[in-house]
Amino acid sequence: MRFDDDSESSNVDDRRGSGGGFPIGGGSIGIGTAVLALAAWYFGIDPSIVLNGSRALQQHTQQEQNTGQPVTASKEEQQSVHFVKVVLHDLEKTWHEQFAAQTGKTYVDPKLVLFRGATQTACGTGQTAMGPFYCPADQKVYIDLAFYDEMQRRFHAPGDFAQAYVIAHEVGHHLQNLMGISGQVHQAQERASSTAQANALSVRLELQADCFAGVWAYYANKERHALEPGDVQEAVTAATAIGDDALQQASRGRIVPDSFTHGSSQQRVRWLQRGLESGSLSQCNTFKTREL
Repeated sequence: MRFDDDSESSNVDDRRGSGGGFPIGGGSIGIGTAVLALAAWYFGIDPSIVLNGSRALQQHTQQEQNTGQPVTASKEEQQSVHFVKVVLHDLEKTWHEQFAAQTGKTYVDPKLVLFRGATQTACGTGQTAMGPFYCPADQKVYIDLAFYDEMQRRFHAPGDFAQAYVIAHEVGHHLQNLMGISGQVHQAQERASSTAQANALSVRLELQADCFAGVWAYYANKERHALEPGDVQEAVTAATAIGDDALQQASRGRIVPDSFTHGSSQQRVRWLQRGLESGSLSQCNTFKTREL
């Protein structure tokens, strides 16, 4: 990606040096941790890794807090931090204009939290193993930059646009929160008659966030010529790598569609491209179409 304006967003809370985690009384995990552990499924990670490792991770984080040591980062990590802040700034520019124009609502910037290991969130304990996530309760996006290394090593999805897509997807969840979509979906999931039905609603929510990410990329390119040759393919590669079918095949050796929570590789690519080609939030209504 190429940004003519490489201004950084000020809406970044960098907790890498202070840890930002917190101990849980009695050595037990919080409800939020159990809920967020489900996000590990997205990345093909056994949720028990998150649950069983909770105490150790938080003890490590507490030790990090007690040392009071300033954050130490490689040149590559410093570049990643700058890139994340620039992408977030570009997302802010797009959504302040387009969110109001396309929905009639006022856009409110989310905060993006950088952390290492574990950190406190309004949704429970956020941990590295969960990958990037959005917490609607505090309207913050959380990311450990180590995930970008994981994208290259495990998912074979390198590239700056692939990294930007991850951030844009999580900010897409913020849009859904502002639009009231997330709350409606969660209420519908509570009324669902089966786990498979609840999962199907989750898939539609995630695919819409993919589409919203594509809409941002449409305007980043149209108005600021941010995309370079090969960028779209980077995002397609990333979307393909983190499809539920690809992750299940790699981790389980078999695919169980009823357990999908984010959509297949084909679906994720299709909805990302739909947003990228249309630039329209209304074209991202995954809840009004029978075939995803």
